[in-house]
Amino acid sequence: MTAAVQDVLDLDVRWVLHPQVALRPESFGALLYHFGTRKLSFLKNRTIVAIIESLPEHSDMRSAIAAAGIDESASAPYVKALAMLAESNMITRP
Repeated sequence: MTAAVQDVLDLDVRWVLHPQVALRPESFGALLYHFGTRKLSFLKNRTIVAIIESLPEHSDMRSAIAAAGIDESASAPYVKALAMLAESNMITRP
């Protein structure tokens, strides 16, 4: 994991869907809409959707990723995608 990703997404803290964000499941994955920024994100990876939906059940991002069946050795693309969602304020620390 690059330093830039680590700066945006701390895997060892709790994350939640931003309170102003709605997640709508779709056949291709899901849509995220931020009512504050009016930004729309398309999630085309069902595993990312599952991770986001499971965030309330986990004490940190690392355990949410592991619960989705992702080995730490294969987590880099998921962490990068989640960092992009954190950077765009779709997910946030509570």
